[in-house]
Amino acid sequence: MDVRELTLKNRSYRRFHQDIPVDMQTLRDLVDLARISQSPWNQQAVKFLLCNRPEMNAEIFKHLHWAARMPEWSGPAEGERPAAYIIVVGDKELGKIFNYDHVVAGISILLGAVERGLGGCLVGAFSKKSMRSTLKLGERYDPLLAIALGKPNETIVLDPVGPDGNTAYRNDAQGVHHVPKRSLEDLILGEL
Repeated sequence: MDVRELTLKNRSYRRFHQDIPVDMQTLRDLVDLARISQSPWNQQAVKFLLCNRPEMNAEIFKHLHWAARMPEWSGPAEGERPAAYIIVVGDKELGKIFNYDHVVAGISILLGAVERGLGGCLVGAFSKKSMRSTLKLGERYDPLLAIALGKPNETIVLDPVGPDGNTAYRNDAQGVHHVPKRSLEDLILGEL
């Protein structure tokens, strides 16, 4: 798969085949992609918690807020929840500012997941305090991002943004997830 194809398949999947496991070696391989990716200031101050146990997945799931632009949807139903998570935390002894490290790591992980026939979603909407408690993290570690992973169980299509400029994603009556994208012409301000 070339980079464009990987990127086109790398959507924010929020529904999965929960019964198809993701093995620990796959999670380790995905984190290794994050390890060798760019790190702002090369501080390499993010660490990772790997989870593929259903009991712990259920505990992590309780803290996550899914699809902010679809407030009527409370997240994936039982049977469609992630089979695994990678939780990205900032190590405050190694870094002070965590603006981008976790995002760069997350994108590398998701691209690697797509290459392996998996999909995922970067979830940053959760209570750090409650997540820290569930994960039994001390004050040294700041939970930054939950990466939900699994075999996708939804169809996602890219649509052009309409004349009204609305970029809100939505599910249609058949459960297909529609994601409006601006045109390339709308994004390029000019050529210098």
